[in-house]
Amino acid sequence: MSKILSAYSAARSLRRGCVLSRRLGKAWMRSSTQAFSVKAQTANLVLEDGTTMKGFSFGHGSSAAGELVFNTGLVGYPEALTDPSYRGQILTLTYPIVGNYGVPDTQLLDEMGLRRNVESERIQVSGLLVQDYSHEYSHWNSVKSLGQWLQEEKVPALFGIDTRMLTKIIRDKGTILGKIEFAGQPVEIFDPNQKNLVAEVSTKETKVFGKGNPVKVVAVDCGIKHNIIRLLVKRGAEVHLVPWNQDLMSLEYDGLFISNGPGDPSLAQALIQNVRKVLESDRPQPVFGICMGNQITALAAGARSYKLPMGNRGQNQPVLNVMTGQAFITAQNHGYGIDSETLPPGWSPLFVNANDGTNEGIMHNSKPVFTAQFHPEAKGGPTDTEFLFDTFMSLIEKGKDATIVSVLPKKPVIPPKIKEENLKTVLMNPNIASVQTNEVGSKQADSVYFLPVTPQFVTEVIKAERPDGIVLSMGGQTALNCGVELHKSGVLQQYDVKVLGTPVESIMATEDRQLFADKLIEINEKIAPSTAVVSVVDALKAAEAIGYPVMVRAAYALGGLGSGLCSDRHKLEETARKVEYSAILVEKSLLGWKEVEYEVVRDVADNCVTVCNMENFDPLGIHTGDSIVVAPSQTLSNEEYHMLRETAIKVVRHLGIVGECNIQYALHPFSLDYCIIELALGIPLPEIKNAVSEKTTACFEPSLDYIVTKIPRWDLDRFQGMSREIGSSMKSVGEVMAVGRTFEESMQKALRMCHPSVDGFVPRLPLKRAWSDVQDLEQELAVPSSTRVFSLAKALHSGMGVEKIHALTAIDKWFLHKLHNITQLEQHLVNYNSGSVSTELLLRAKQDGFSDRQIGHMLGSSEEAARELRLAHGIKPWVKQASTAGLGWRGGVPYIEHDLSFRDQGVMVLGCGPYHIGSSVEFDWCAVSCIRTLRQMGRRTVVVNHNPETIDRAEERSVFSSILDDLGIAQAPWRALSSLVGYPCLLRPSYVLSGSAMNVAYGEEEMKGFLEEASQVSQEHPVVITKFISGAREVEVDAVAKAGRVLVHAITEHVEDAGVKNSTRKIAQAFEISGPFNTQFLVKGNDVMVIECNLRASRSFPFVSKTIGVDFINAATKVMVGEPLDEASLPSLDNPFIPVDYVGIKAPMFSWPRLRDADPVLRCEMASTGEVACFGPNIYSAFLKAMLSTGFKLPQKGILIGIQHSFRPNFLATAHQLKEEGFKLYATEATAVWLGANDVPATPVAWPTQEEQPGGLPSIHRVVRCVVELEDGGMVSGHDKAVTAGPTPPPSRCSPLAEPPPLPLQEHQQQQQKRPCNGPRSSPNGDP
Repeated sequence: MSKILSAYSAARSLRRGCVLSRRLGKAWMRSSTQAFSVKAQTANLVLEDGTTMKGFSFGHGSSAAGELVFNTGLVGYPEALTDPSYRGQILTLTYPIVGNYGVPDTQLLDEMGLRRNVESERIQVSGLLVQDYSHEYSHWNSVKSLGQWLQEEKVPALFGIDTRMLTKIIRDKGTILGKIEFAGQPVEIFDPNQKNLVAEVSTKETKVFGKGNPVKVVAVDCGIKHNIIRLLVKRGAEVHLVPWNQDLMSLEYDGLFISNGPGDPSLAQALIQNVRKVLESDRPQPVFGICMGNQITALAAGARSYKLPMGNRGQNQPVLNVMTGQAFITAQNHGYGIDSETLPPGWSPLFVNANDGTNEGIMHNSKPVFTAQFHPEAKGGPTDTEFLFDTFMSLIEKGKDATIVSVLPKKPVIPPKIKEENLKTVLMNPNIASVQTNEVGSKQADSVYFLPVTPQFVTEVIKAERPDGIVLSMGGQTALNCGVELHKSGVLQQYDVKVLGTPVESIMATEDRQLFADKLIEINEKIAPSTAVVSVVDALKAAEAIGYPVMVRAAYALGGLGSGLCSDRHKLEETARKVEYSAILVEKSLLGWKEVEYEVVRDVADNCVTVCNMENFDPLGIHTGDSIVVAPSQTLSNEEYHMLRETAIKVVRHLGIVGECNIQYALHPFSLDYCIIELALGIPLPEIKNAVSEKTTACFEPSLDYIVTKIPRWDLDRFQGMSREIGSSMKSVGEVMAVGRTFEESMQKALRMCHPSVDGFVPRLPLKRAWSDVQDLEQELAVPSSTRVFSLAKALHSGMGVEKIHALTAIDKWFLHKLHNITQLEQHLVNYNSGSVSTELLLRAKQDGFSDRQIGHMLGSSEEAARELRLAHGIKPWVKQASTAGLGWRGGVPYIEHDLSFRDQGVMVLGCGPYHIGSSVEFDWCAVSCIRTLRQMGRRTVVVNHNPETIDRAEERSVFSSILDDLGIAQAPWRALSSLVGYPCLLRPSYVLSGSAMNVAYGEEEMKGFLEEASQVSQEHPVVITKFISGAREVEVDAVAKAGRVLVHAITEHVEDAGVKNSTRKIAQAFEISGPFNTQFLVKGNDVMVIECNLRASRSFPFVSKTIGVDFINAATKVMVGEPLDEASLPSLDNPFIPVDYVGIKAPMFSWPRLRDADPVLRCEMASTGEVACFGPNIYSAFLKAMLSTGFKLPQKGILIGIQHSFRPNFLATAHQLKEEGFKLYATEATAVWLGANDVPATPVAWPTQEEQPGGLPSIHRVVRCVVELEDGGMVSGHDKAVTAGPTPPPSRCSPLAEPPPLPLQEHQQQQQKRPCNGPRSSPNGDP
């Protein structure tokens, strides 16, 4: 019985994986009403086993039959459709979004008379199948849509086909026949491979190309692609293209070439016999065959061919040179192969497929005859093996003295591997929350040092550990910069430490802007006109020579720090003065060009792959970390895609990069012009197995059948005075990544991931903030900002056209059309209600990424009602595995209808969602530790990266405060907005992290403003007002309880903690806690008051776990799943562990250099974007190392002091110490008077914001490197403070600013011996 997979039979189609149509013909480009009322012509795809799928026509409305095949290429559909090797086949493109860049002029001829933009004179496929077709194409070189071209050439094509399921059918069943059948046009299924397809596509007469060139090459046309002819002529060949059955022995030539072609090679008997005569003769002329040419040559030699199970087609097939082991990424298109075992004596395999081991080329052991099963001419595909045409021409030119081995690339020299079993690692990383620094786990470091990654501290560790090698490329910009300094100072050479991977000289070439530019010029690569300078004066001169606007970029800077677009002299001077680096590059602005990135990996054997290609949604001018990014690129043609890929590999090889790197391009939006912007262990890639499939090689380029959208997460609203504008210096604190089968789906999913208050691509600001009363929408579109995507939605909703938005933003029109599709569908859905909306429309909305909440809102109902309606229509979620091979290879995962099996029982772990202020790597550490513990217990795990669930009674402030009152636990006086408790008071929203919208109000006006902000952050729960307790200090308790009994606890500041312990015990019992929790206290004198309790893991869990040597998450996980614990060994309330003779300090990191407009005063709402931790014998040593780890530099020049009256008595002793240490002191005017009156001389200076007046105070520009400012400003967030685990410092001690740096290693070794035996260390001498 025929299996019907109709897109409109929703329940069954969802079970079987059918995808509803994406577009409804050309009418889609009209108004939304017309777009949804006019349907495209439908047709059926019918397979020979009876399986039927309904699709929508975008090609010619005629039926056709043939063999179903698939191509995994991400680009190059014009080239693929015109490849004669596809004759008789119905082609399925696995990449789901097709037609993006339209079709170029297919009649345009090059100087040889060949079609410039296609590979033959017609479309060769019998039919085309895609999932999502883009009616709105966008490309400077296109003249028509893909659909228009197909109609002109009378080729049928369907969209709305689940190409993933179809590809699985082809892959699992092997060869399969089928037909595209329109109503009233029956057609029989037939096998085109029963015919001699070579005879159909071959030329009927001899043609000559490159007439007059010195080398005569006879090319046998089995279905030759135009680019093969082009590459031969380019190398000096006069190509004589002859019919497939031409008698070759009667022809004179310098070289014989046998081309690619379609079908079964054994049916071309005349050609096989003609080639056999050549091989058996004594003719010395070289022979080179490609694809069909490989098969014909092997058959002529006496080998056997066979039908491959599914064929090799696409652009990412890894091939190995048998003689050298060198790997290449190749384009392929063949359904037949050669059995290498049947090669006669005198012949050998030359190339093999790195994945399945099939033959990819042969060679004669003594004659100049060689072949390649793949396509070195590409078009489409990578150009890695184009050198084979040079090999062929070299054999011709060198004559009888040449051998194939002598003209092929030589085997690279591979350095000896480090034996893994003898490898020991030493890690330096003060990031306390990184899984790198765990005591246990897979391949953790043998020794860990929580020390600043600076040349001084790294040198001390090198002296003690005496490592053989050092890895610099895994620690980001900090490690690279440190490594360069160690190289320059001679430390690495002195201690014979080898840099593993990319040499330091190459690192310097990529980081130093002038060196980088010089290296690129050596290989004739394009860069923007630029000049490296070291002073503001030189920068101004360079800009005058280049012409404004210019881009300023700093050397050795992370995330574009210090960079900026400068439109005039004033802006350049302002930007250049802020750069704290030794050199900057002033370059011509390429504002408005496309920005494209490639991730490239190169191993020591010179194997190169590009593992990812990305395109920025925003044009150049916005740092890629602040831009929406899609992978793979969506608007690049095959020529552009592989031009940039080839350049990336060329640059990486020239610079000697070993390992991974990222290369960024500016691509002109209306030409092929491009510029390289920047280029941000010793095991050969072919020997590494793909970690996902466990079967294919890692020397492999992903061929995705989905789209990934990355959207940044900003927290700019937390900073007072901060503009929302974004530019070349990165400001985002995190990002999300959404996977979908359409751009619309992945875009809307990613937007929702960014913040819970965002429903999708909607014309509303996050947190439902109101638009400005004086909003200038065009200005908001023209100026990039953190909220511009919502302005785009507002513009489209208000009727602004794509052309105008493109003119304002320079965002590619393809992206804008896709966003317009979302808007049109939303505006159409509001015309329906729950009773009138169709299954078709609901399904389409879900496939375009609309959430149930969005749909409910549009239908005038609720999220819950929309979900029930959807389920009633049989529309359910569908789970697909993220295949990086376009499903072209089987992996280790069993494929069923949902792609993945869910039969195994396991534990779901909820992650923290996108990094943002208050939720970052610390929570990831907790999730990963939980997963590892579960795996150690033999439990299967499922990870969902989403915000953690919490518990109402502890999270809702008013309920929690009421319970504390009932328990008799002290807390500050509070009210749930019914009455005030007196100023100053603290406003605390419910269900927030890191003090979001938490503020101290000192009066009524502040109260009103803060209340409005708090109500936006926590819209459905009350805001509690608490009396602000001045002069109190904050203490945190991290703990794990079991059934209300505390098993594990740690206090971050050692105080007389009887009250803290008692309250912790009561809270655990009252809430019957089983798992992790965190309680925060205020301590003033003998009073201990509870601030809040979080019934979840906290940010400080990794810190306390590694400080006292007990994994809190390990214990919490075992409690939650009922696993027994050795409770006697745990630090309970009755058996605490207090560190002795060492102190751990966790210090926050801030991004003030990137947020120069922000007021850098700390408040109770968290502002730090990261943290580090270090250890020392006392609080001063640990504190100084922690501060140095954050990038703080000890002052070498002057110190600026600004002290308000209330802090002056406490600061006076420190001021005298700074004077005694010899620092030059500067001060604000009033502070300078006070210091002078107390015998501390200080020079009064003006603030940078003050205009310097004649005879007035001098400016502080370039005279100070440290500022001490103490002012009244209310409460500071606990997460922005330095947190101590260990003895509290005596209050009489002064600030550690003036203490000299400690001797790091000896001190760390002493500390380690005093650590508890179960503390976090891996070797006796390693610092925890």
